[in-house]
Amino acid sequence: MNFDSFSFDPRIAAGVKALGYVTATPIQARAIPQVLHGRDVMGLAQTGTGKTAAFGLPILQRLLSGPRGAVRALVVAPTRELAEQIHCHITEMGASTGIRSIAVYGGVNINPQTERLRRGVEIVIACPGRLLDHVERGTIDLSRVEVLVIDEADRMFDMGFLPDVRRIVRAVPARRQTLMFSATMPDDIKRLAHDVLRDPITVQVGHTAPAETVSHALYPVPQHLKTGLLIGILGRLDAGSVLVFARTKHRAKRVGQQLERAGFSASSLQGNLSQNRRQEALDGFRSGRHRVLVATDIAARGIDVSTISHVINYDMPDTADAYTHRIGRTGRAAKTGDAFTFVTAEDEQMVRVIERVLGARISRRTLDGFDYRAPAPQHNEFARGRAPSRGPHPAPRRSGSAGSRVFHFRQRTR
Repeated sequence: MNFDSFSFDPRIAAGVKALGYVTATPIQARAIPQVLHGRDVMGLAQTGTGKTAAFGLPILQRLLSGPRGAVRALVVAPTRELAEQIHCHITEMGASTGIRSIAVYGGVNINPQTERLRRGVEIVIACPGRLLDHVERGTIDLSRVEVLVIDEADRMFDMGFLPDVRRIVRAVPARRQTLMFSATMPDDIKRLAHDVLRDPITVQVGHTAPAETVSHALYPVPQHLKTGLLIGILGRLDAGSVLVFARTKHRAKRVGQQLERAGFSASSLQGNLSQNRRQEALDGFRSGRHRVLVATDIAARGIDVSTISHVINYDMPDTADAYTHRIGRTGRAAKTGDAFTFVTAEDEQMVRVIERVLGARISRRTLDGFDYRAPAPQHNEFARGRAPSRGPHPAPRRSGSAGSRVFHFRQRTR
């Protein structure tokens, strides 16, 4: 479907043209007409499918008529990065409309946000905690909100934000249009949707399986050799941006530091960083100054970089949906991408779950020349962030030991 078919106001059409949009993505083609007609929408779509334009363009169209200077649209997002990304995207799409937006999140001084809200904006994109701070201080008026968007609802649940989201819902008018977007649909999100949406239209795009433009491979490896294997793989990849997922913020930080010491232009994105350092890491990754970004699932929300050539799961995700969401960061915009996952013996059950979702067996690979028999470091070296020791190679373990089971299905393919 061509964007011209939506008959947007010329001022919005100018923003669409400036961004180079021609053909709508599936979720845009299905959601935009419903949002324009004032319907509540439950959108199920993984990252990178064009959700921001799916709700942002109709909101801009709606706000062209009516009062200015009052908060008439509220978008709730789980992370600072995603809030800032949505704000920037809406600003670009509405560059010719005069409609003003602001991103509101914690980790920065609240006073500039308060001053900007006092001067008047029409769209607020906010993280739950800081938004409720403004509500309690009386520095934001939500009484005239016409459209409420709850984005990345499943991540809100993962981060423990659902009670805050329900407080926000109670703070906005009952007569409103509500749009909810989520990559997955756990029971808590179903209950939230039932409570806050009125006779919704459900739009589901690319929910059950990863994009076909992504190829998948598993790299069986003992836990203590993951960083060494990662360094070896990165050293053989062609130029391109690589997003590495780690399970915890401490591991993300440590792996990022180890990659830097190994000579890679790398950075990490995790919850302990200040907002300025988080933004520097993101900007460096987007610009190509940092070739590798190591992140947790939560911190990675809001990363929208079309040039990511590889996603590497340093740690296996907890669910198949999380796997789908992670690897959705590559293979975008008609490009191909690769998803590599490091697996240990404990990950075999999740491997089978993911293979059922994909409907195919995932290729098992080893890295030529890499020493998979190197012993675990002594004196907890690895936990303190030093590279694994390179002692003498031990004799191969007997079949069935915890350290060797993962290698039973190895296949030398690369």
